This record gives sequence, structure tokens and C-alpha cells, in this order.
Amino acid sequence: MIFSSLTFLFAFLPCVLVVYFIIPNRMARNFILLLFSLGFYAWGEPIYVFLMLFSMVSNYLVALIMEAFRKKGKTSMVKGMLIIGVLINLGLLGFFKYADFFIQNSNWLLHLNLPLLNISLPIGISFYTFQIMSYVIDVYRGTVQVQKNFIVLSTYVTLFPQLIAGPIVRYETVEEELAYRKETLNDFAYGIRRFLIGLGKKVLISNQVGFIADQIFQVEGSSLGLSMAWVGILAYAFQIYFDFSGYSDMAIGLGKMFGFHFLENFNYPYIAQSITDFWRRWHISLSTWFRDYVYIPLGGNRVSQARWFLNIFIVWFLTGMWHGATWNFILWGLYFGVILVFEKLIGLRILNKIPRVFRHGYALLLILFGWVIFRCEDLTQIGYYLNALLGFNGNNTLKAFYNLSIAHMWPYLVLAAIGSGPWVGKLIQKMDQRTWSGLLLDFSLLGIFVLCVLFLVNNSFNPFIYFRF
Repeated sequence: MIFSSLTFLFAFLPCVLVVYFIIPNRMARNFILLLFSLGFYAWGEPIYVFLMLFSMVSNYLVALIMEAFRKKGKTSMVKGMLIIGVLINLGLLGFFKYADFFIQNSNWLLHLNLPLLNISLPIGISFYTFQIMSYVIDVYRGTVQVQKNFIVLSTYVTLFPQLIAGPIVRYETVEEELAYRKETLNDFAYGIRRFLIGLGKKVLISNQVGFIADQIFQVEGSSLGLSMAWVGILAYAFQIYFDFSGYSDMAIGLGKMFGFHFLENFNYPYIAQSITDFWRRWHISLSTWFRDYVYIPLGGNRVSQARWFLNIFIVWFLTGMWHGATWNFILWGLYFGVILVFEKLIGLRILNKIPRVFRHGYALLLILFGWVIFRCEDLTQIGYYLNALLGFNGNNTLKAFYNLSIAHMWPYLVLAAIGSGPWVGKLIQKMDQRTWSGLLLDFSLLGIFVLCVLFLVNNSFNPFIYFRF
């Protein structure tokens, strides 16, 4: 089930809201959220609910045992339990996400003929695994208290607003709210508005520009010309941004309805002035997760320069791997690792001396090249597409766009370009809910909701890119 579906909008969400708010007890409300969240996940992955339950039970027990050893002063056993917990989480993630990848590459490298397991990827496994693993690590570090109530911990892991595609919510963010949150009318109203903004991003922008991107990326490599290639990668850049930021907006809005305050996951990444700046703005929950649980424990930048660079490449190799078990994702991660090392050495000093418009152009160009690597799973296709972007394949005529049935969709690209900047967001923030401007915003969001429903009724193209990860 996805947020931008009629089933969710007109059946699941109304049901969970009604049942949740007629029950006054906090713990009972957590239990209701747990049941509905398991049902939400089981809608698309009935078998893999048991995998998620195993993950929750094992991590719950690991944290309890870890705390028991700590109280007895058995430091080595505490560390041993941490290792067991991390191995359980990475083992599950590795088996279901990367087993066939390693088999394929072993067959190629060692000339073997091992059969593939053909295991389907459990939806959201990367997100909920990182969440529960951060909880175990934080218990080990002593930054959060061990949660003895299994229902409360399970509610944290399975919260349906962020279960399938993030943001990655750390336990410390919602630790107090799991027991003492207070739902308010203001938060609920804000949650509805934020949800509708995210729904509009997804249905009215991402889905539409995504259709353009899909049509162009299906063009045979040698037939792809300069103008079409640039339209395609711009469309994909807008698609993935509005897809994921829209989902994050909906997750944050839903969280607010139930009294949870999730952290922001995007901060207008396409206005970045460098790649360093971009990664402070894009998928913030993942970037900070790798910073706090991988980069800093490796020593961060408080080591020799060679080790520092190695730490950066390890983080970005793992970032690429996290996104998927194909070589293009690994190449994508290392691509940004190289750029970030360059910027830390001399790049940022150079960028700070040139006009803002050139810094912005530099960042956007490298981001778009990165999206080519991210989007093209075949390494040969990456080469063809980059050649087209650089003009080595010649240009396309306007007729080519009409042949793909995308010429009429230019307004969506313009809308995406406007919406990807901070201007609309700043305008919304200035609208006072107590005045006519707030009323105008609410009527506009109601119109967006109606449009989204009409689009969903008439269009079956409604994928979420980050469900793959």
C-alpha cells in the first residue's frame, strides 16, 4: 500500500484515525498504531511481516541482555551483544538484498555456475533495519534508555508513516513521544497540510515528469541526442526529488497527526552551492546516519589524511551499496566520494572565490551526471547517456519528442523547476492560518487533493522510487 493510492486515502487512513482517536489510553493507542502498521506492511508483503517481527524480537532481546550485562559491569559481554545485534541486522539485510549480487559476481569472477536464489526484496528492509540498528547502538552508547516494553519498541519500528521509505527516524527522536506525546488540533491541521503538499509533489509532479524520464531512458543509446538526453536527466532529477521529498512530507505530516515530530529529510538540495552542500540537504536522515554510525566511529577527520580519505570512501561505498545491489549504485557512491575528497582538499576553497551562479552551476552539473549513474543500471547505458549529454551523439529534432508522446508535458517540467526551489515554501510559511492567506492556502490544498484524486483515478503510473531500497 502506498500513500498516493485511493485505498490508503479513502479506506486505511480514515479507519486508523477513527480507531486511534476514540481510544484515550496512550499505550492502547500505541498498540493500535502497531496493529495498523503491521496491516499496512502486510498489504504488500504478507510473508515478510514475519521477517520484520523476527528483527524486532531479536533486537529487543539484544538490547535487554546488553543492559543486563552493563548493570553487572561485564563490559566485554556488552560489546559482544552489540556485535551480535549488528551481525543479525546486517546478516538479514545482506542475505535478502545482496545474496544474488554476490552470487552473480562470484560466478563471473571465479567462472562458477552457482544458481541464483531469486529472493524478492522485502519492502523497506533498508529503512527499518537502519532504524532498529541505531537503537541497539544507542543503547550500547548509553544515549537512550533500553525499552523494556516490546509493544512500544515495535510501534517505533513499524510506524506506518515512515516504515517503507523513511525518513530514517532514530529512537532518540521519538523516545519521549512514544510514551508522553500529546496530540493537538494545531499539529493535526499542520499534518494534513503537510501531507497534502507531499501528495501533490508525488502525484502532480513526480509521476508526470517520471513519465517523461521513463520514455527518454528507454531510447536506444545510439539514438539519444543532446537535447533529449538533457530533458530526460532533468526530468529524472525532478522525479526522484519530488518522489522522495513528497514521501517524506507525507510521512512528517502523518506523524504530526499522531503526535510525532519527525526531523526534516530535505532542504531544497537543488539550490546547493557544492556537492558537500548538496549532501547536507538531500536525504538528511541517511547522511547523518552514516556520519554518526560509520564515519565518526572510523575516526572521521581526526586521523591521518590518508585514513581520512579512506573513511570517506568507505562511507560512500556503503552509501552506494545501501541503495541497491548493482554496480551502478556502487559507482554512484564512489563518484560522490571522489568529488567530496576533491572539495575537501581544494575544491571548496576555489568555489568560495567564484560567483554564486557558477558555484550553483558546478553543483547541478555534477548532481545530474550522478543521476545518470544512479538511473542507468547497465554500465554501457551510462556511457551512452553521458556521451549524449556531451553532444557526441548529435542532436534530436522536435519530431523525436512528439514520437515519444512527451511534447505536451513541458508544463510539468516548468512546475517542477519552480517547485524545487525555496520560493513556494517560503510563501507558504508566510501564510498566517488566522488570516485570509491561511484560508487561501487551505482552499488551494483542497484543490490539490481533488486534482490528485482525479489523476489517480485516471492514471496507473504511480511508482515510488525509494521502495526499491
